[in-house]
Amino acid sequence: MKGNKLCSPQHIVAGEELGAGLSLKPEHLDDILTLPVKKPSSHHNLWFEVHTENYFVAGGPRLNYLRAVRENYNLSFHGVGGSLGSDHQAMSAHTKRVKALIDEFQPTLVSEHAVWSKSEGKYFADLMPLPRTQDALQSLINGIDCYQSGIGRSILIENPSNYLDFISDMDEPQFLVEAAKRSGCGLLIDINNLYISSKNTGIDALNYLTQIPADLVGEIHIAGHDPDPALGQSLLIDSHAAAVAPPVWMLLEQALALFGHRPVLVERDANIPAFDELMSERQTAQDYLNQCELKKSLNAPYKELVR
Repeated sequence: MKGNKLCSPQHIVAGEELGAGLSLKPEHLDDILTLPVKKPSSHHNLWFEVHTENYFVAGGPRLNYLRAVRENYNLSFHGVGGSLGSDHQAMSAHTKRVKALIDEFQPTLVSEHAVWSKSEGKYFADLMPLPRTQDALQSLINGIDCYQSGIGRSILIENPSNYLDFISDMDEPQFLVEAAKRSGCGLLIDINNLYISSKNTGIDALNYLTQIPADLVGEIHIAGHDPDPALGQSLLIDSHAAAVAPPVWMLLEQALALFGHRPVLVERDANIPAFDELMSERQTAQDYLNQCELKKSLNAPYKELVR
């Protein structure tokens, strides 16, 4: 599929009816299954995202749990083991397992990270940024092509968290946009990652967002972060172990103003709070989306008049 734009608009159209979503956690199953799901319930556009590799199992309660949730809610599969940026030799075996899950659960969105995590067959269990050279760009495009060919549909790629600055041939927005345009994938903009990168390396977060074409953006992530135990606020860590910070909420509002309504995921992977607390955060994200839709509807008559 090299250079072939498999499903160019799919990543935008697929999630247009989704609102704010949550990371799916097994400890919240009972709470989720007792939620009202019929319109006009405020939860009708709620959706859940899972890390795809967590469901690489032959059967058992984990898959049954996911099946129960899928009966009432849309799902998003978010991969963490694809290593799109390097070492693609084992990609076909990996995507075969991803495709089996996609075929059964039909997730609305599928995404991976624009990073590398494997080298010479060894997996490092980390999401490491690419150097943003021409060679690294081509390697990422090749990885996206392999992944999309393997699963038979387009994906979204997520911007990484950056902890160190380094010399590159291009800046990150240019790098990701070029990869998306040449592979036919879309972009998942992680606002928390962007905020962390801005604080750790000094990039301008708003300028970064303005360089991203809205028609490439199919999903947005927000999450919490923590200061490094030794270095404090001078180095922020993408922990997903805290509530979303006020500056991230502000950056989300700016992103929605630029991109329009997009599915927004509230990520939480550690220090998991009670479900009601997560739903409260999710409602805040939904309020931002509702505000975005309201502004769009208020501006619509004006746009009609000036045509």
